[in-house]
Amino acid sequence: MSTATPTPTRTPHGDLPPADGHGTANRVGSGLFDPQQLLKSLPDALRKLDPRVMVRSPVMFVVLVGSVVTTVLALTDPTDWFGWAITAWLWLTTVFANLAEAVAEGRGKAQADTLRKAKTGTIARRVIGPDEERVAGTDLRIGDLVVCEAGDTIPGDGDVVEGVASVDESAITGESAPVIRESGGDRSAVTGGTKVLSDRVVIRITTKPGETFIDRMINLVEGASRQKTPNEIALNILLASLTVVFLLAVVTLKPFAIYAGADDQTSLIVLAALLVCLIPTTIGALLSAIGIAGMDRLVQRNVLAMSGRAVEAAGDVSTLLLDKTGTITLGNRQAAEFLAVEGVTESVLADAAQLSSLADETPEGRSIVVLAKETYGLRERTQGELTGAAWVEFTAQTRMSGVDLDGRKVRKGATGSVVAWVRERGGSVSEDAQELTDRIAQAGGTPLLVAVEDADGARVLGVVHLKDVVKEGMRERFAELRRMGIRTVMITGDNPLTAKAIAEEAGVDDFLAEATPEDKMALIKREQAGGKLVAMTGDGTNDAPALAQADVGVAMNTGTSAAKEAGNMVDLDSNPTKLIEIVEIGKQLLITRGALTTFSIANDVAKYFAIIPAMFAVAYPSLDRLNIMGLTSPESAILSAVIFNALVIVALVPLALRGVRYRPASADRMLRRNLGVYGLGGIVAPFIGIKIIDLLLSLLPGIG
Repeated sequence: MSTATPTPTRTPHGDLPPADGHGTANRVGSGLFDPQQLLKSLPDALRKLDPRVMVRSPVMFVVLVGSVVTTVLALTDPTDWFGWAITAWLWLTTVFANLAEAVAEGRGKAQADTLRKAKTGTIARRVIGPDEERVAGTDLRIGDLVVCEAGDTIPGDGDVVEGVASVDESAITGESAPVIRESGGDRSAVTGGTKVLSDRVVIRITTKPGETFIDRMINLVEGASRQKTPNEIALNILLASLTVVFLLAVVTLKPFAIYAGADDQTSLIVLAALLVCLIPTTIGALLSAIGIAGMDRLVQRNVLAMSGRAVEAAGDVSTLLLDKTGTITLGNRQAAEFLAVEGVTESVLADAAQLSSLADETPEGRSIVVLAKETYGLRERTQGELTGAAWVEFTAQTRMSGVDLDGRKVRKGATGSVVAWVRERGGSVSEDAQELTDRIAQAGGTPLLVAVEDADGARVLGVVHLKDVVKEGMRERFAELRRMGIRTVMITGDNPLTAKAIAEEAGVDDFLAEATPEDKMALIKREQAGGKLVAMTGDGTNDAPALAQADVGVAMNTGTSAAKEAGNMVDLDSNPTKLIEIVEIGKQLLITRGALTTFSIANDVAKYFAIIPAMFAVAYPSLDRLNIMGLTSPESAILSAVIFNALVIVALVPLALRGVRYRPASADRMLRRNLGVYGLGGIVAPFIGIKIIDLLLSLLPGIG
C-alpha cells in the first residue's frame, strides 16, 4: 500500500506556493550589503574579537595575534607611519572576517525575530478527566491533553487525537491559506503558535516548553545551535596545517635576512604582515559565513535543516528516494476514458459509472462524474433527486462505491473488489474485461471496473481508465540529476506494471513497487552498504524509521510529529519535490566552499611571489628580475599586499552568502571549472590588485 499523502491544497487551484514565495524567511531583507544590516552586524563583529571566540578559527586567531603584536610595536614608535598603516589594515582584516560571519548570522536573527512574534503567552485548556482547567502554556507537559476551538492559539506542539479543524499556519510557513489537521492519518501534527480557525480538536502535547518546533527554528536560524560539520572540521585542520607551514617559512626569513644584511627589511611588523598575507585568510574568514548562508538559503525556501551536517550530506547524496504520488505525479488520478466490454455501449457504461460515483467523494470519484458529463452529455445528478436510492459510499475497506436503485445494483471500484462482488452473486467476468484492465495497467493507468446486477444477473459493464499524470518537466529534472551522478528511485504502492509505466514516462532510474516501510528501510540500507548517501521524503509515522535511517530525511510539515522528529530536515511548505532543490543547495554549498578554498590558496601563492622579490631585491639585486609587477618599494609591496588581503575578503562576502552558481555536471568537470575559474583567478587577481594599490600608494608622499 502506498504511504504517500497528497500534498495539501494551499491555493484555490490546488497549486503549491513557489519554493521561495511566501515563507516567513523571505519577508526579511536578504540584500547582501543592506546598510542597515551592516550597521546592526558591526557590534557583533567587534564582540567576536574576543580571543575565546577567535580561537575557534585558527587562521583568524593568528591574524588577531598579529594585529595585537603590530599594535604593541607601533606604540613603541608613534612616528612610524608604516607600522601604523600595517596595524590598521590587519585590524580591518580581522573585523572584515568577523563582519562576514556576523552578516550571515544577522540575516538569521532577522528571521528569528519574525518567528518570535508567533510565540505568544497562551492560556491552555487542559483536560483533567471529564473537566477542563485553564493553565499557562508554559505549564504543559508531554502527554497533556488540551482543547482548542475556533480562535484559539495552539499552546504547544502535539498531535490531534480527536476532531478535525482548519488551522492558520502563516506564522510558520508564511502561507495565508489554512490547512486541515485531523486525528488519525498523516496530517495530525500541529505546531505551537498556530491558530485554529474552525471547529474543535483535542491535542496531545508532544514537546516540553522551550523545546517546541518554533523554539528549535529560532535557535537554528540564529546560528546558536550550528555546530561545525565534519567537512568544516577537516578543512579547519588543513588550514591550520598550512598556517603552521607558512609560520615556519616566515620565521626562517629572519636569519636569512640577517645573513644577507637586509635585517631592516624584516622587522617584526613586516614579518607579521607577511605571515597574514601568506596564510589562507580568505577562506578562513569566509568559512563560517559559507556554512551559515547555506542553511539560510534553505530557510529562504521554507526548509528547516536541523544541522549543517544534513545540508552537506544533501550535497553528497547519490541516491534519491521519491514518492510517486504528489512528487512525480500530480497526485490525484483523473478519469481519462470509459472502455466498455463487448455487447455494452460506452454511453451505458458512462451512465452506470456516474451513478456509482455519486457517493464517492474522492478526487477519482469526482473526476468520473465530470468525465461522464463532459464526454457523454450526462447531466450531473445529485443524491437528493434520486428518491428511493440506497447509496454505498466508498471506503478503504470495501474499495467500492455504488447505488441500489429501481431493483438494480451498480458498483464501481478496484478490480479485485468488483470481481469478487460479481462472483459472489453468481456472475462471471468476461475475458475482454481482463484484457482491458491489463492494457490500462501496462500503460501506467489504474483500472476501475464497473458492474451491475439486475434481472439478467451480475456482470461487468466495462472499465474506467484512471490516469496518474506525471508533472511537467520531471523528465528533464531527473536527467539533470543523472548528469550530477544521482540515481533516482520512485517509491509507490502501485502494482509493478503500473509502477514500471510511470517510471518510464517520468524518466527515473529505478522503482520500488508495492512498497512497505520495511521495504524502504531495506532499500536504504542496501544503498548505504554500497557507500552511497541516501535522501528521501516522508510524512507518516510509518515513514519515520526510513527517515531516521536516510542520510537526508526530509519530513513534511503536514506530517506526524514522529516523522518530523525522525527527519533531519522539515519542509514547511510540505512540497515533496523540494527534495530536488535541497540536493542542489547542498551541492552549491560544497561547490562554494571548494571554489573559495581554491581561490584562497592560489591567492596566497601569488602573493608570496609578488612580495618576496620586492622585499629582498635590495640585498639580492638579481631578485629584481622576479619583481614582474615593478612594485615601488618593499614598504609599498607589503602594504599593498596587506590592503589587498583585507579588501578581497569584503569583495568575496557576496559570493559566500549567495553561493557559487550551480550547474549540473560531473565531478571531473566541476573540478576543472573550479581550477580554471577560481584557481587561475586566485593567481591573477593578486598581481592586478596589488599593482593597482601600489600605484595609488606611490602617489602618497614618503612612499615612492
